[in-house]
Amino acid sequence: MDPAAYVPDVFDPRIYGAGIPYESYRLLRDRHPVAWQPEPEIQGWPAGPGFWAVTRHADVVRVLRDHATYSSWLGATQIRDPDPADLPFLRRTMLNQDPRRSAGDHGRLRRLVSRAFTPARVDAFASRVRERARTLLATARAKAEDGAADLVRTVTDEYALLNLTDLLGVPAADRGLLLEWTVRIIGYQDPEDAPAPLLGPDGKPLNPRSPALLGEMFSYARELAAHKRAHPGDDVMTALAEAGLDPAELEMFFFLLTVAGNDTVRSAAPGGLLALARDPGAYRLLAEGRTPLHTAVDELLRVHPPVLSFRRTAAVDTELAGQPIRAGDKVVVFHASANHDERAFTDPGRLDLARTPNPHVSFGDGPHVCLGAHFARLQLRVLYEEWRAAMPAPELVGPPRRLVSNFINGITRLPLRVSGPAG
Repeated sequence: MDPAAYVPDVFDPRIYGAGIPYESYRLLRDRHPVAWQPEPEIQGWPAGPGFWAVTRHADVVRVLRDHATYSSWLGATQIRDPDPADLPFLRRTMLNQDPRRSAGDHGRLRRLVSRAFTPARVDAFASRVRERARTLLATARAKAEDGAADLVRTVTDEYALLNLTDLLGVPAADRGLLLEWTVRIIGYQDPEDAPAPLLGPDGKPLNPRSPALLGEMFSYARELAAHKRAHPGDDVMTALAEAGLDPAELEMFFFLLTVAGNDTVRSAAPGGLLALARDPGAYRLLAEGRTPLHTAVDELLRVHPPVLSFRRTAAVDTELAGQPIRAGDKVVVFHASANHDERAFTDPGRLDLARTPNPHVSFGDGPHVCLGAHFARLQLRVLYEEWRAAMPAPELVGPPRRLVSNFINGITRLPLRVSGPAG
């Protein structure tokens, strides 16, 4: 085979369990920036028609910004096609809407969340976030075995979950439910991380995002909203409960905030610590205060984006990077590839905590840019500040384990040294 004609597979979720396929991404960027990817059956999940993988930064940004050409509404935003019967349900959330196709709903819903997720409301949680980081890190040190701890189990899962539930206003007794739902929905491709999938009459796994499997979460969202109307507080669920949403919109908002709001930091926090553990020189600059925290946070997000891919569907016949694309084709952008594109970043393989500008796409771009980015950056900055103040330099004491997923860039185990002097 002509080496130039080789198109590496970047679809199989099992690839990502071993590591992000940076070399495959580089080959695609250089030779096939819009490359056709087959979509075979894997681990019981059904085969699909295939899709175009978009790997260069400029093309990823173009797709994310051009909602008229590349639609979230037509086929939703996951690589695998949803059941057509589920599409009307999936289109209730603004993630699966387009500004021009959703009769004003997309803009209305984004404005509503923007008012609920104000920077002032988020910043008001800063002291609570900091206290939680200190407490969790101190507990990890106190309970360390041979000076080491799994930071995912002892710190970052709890940190992300409890910060989100504080902001949402979820009662403490109910917080475990949110983690259970997140693991079920996000980790479904990983046979070790997720519970055994429920099977349909045909023996195939049921999509954990289908309405049939979200009834428990939706019922809880309605009950919580009713509680907030009777007992309002300064939290996001109170703002949503009082906003005049119809029940379906409220349910889908709760789904989106619970899953996306939790897993963004749940993935990014251990990923950032892992990157620092692998580059002691970069961490030393951070520990000595020679690197600004805000640029460090964005660089760690660049090298470990929480989300690996998002799907769009071509609404019209078009062309991207010289490749003809037909209306109805799936077009999938790969964030980790875009963040390592030499055309957009100087020496992208180097962890440069002072990198500026840093046009990473870890929070997306265009009309679907992440509304929770400010809250995520706050949590990450505080965690790294508190680690720097109280913990030893991050050092791996065993192999980390990655989530088997082509969607979420998850770390499920991160054994680090936690005993010793700070710095």
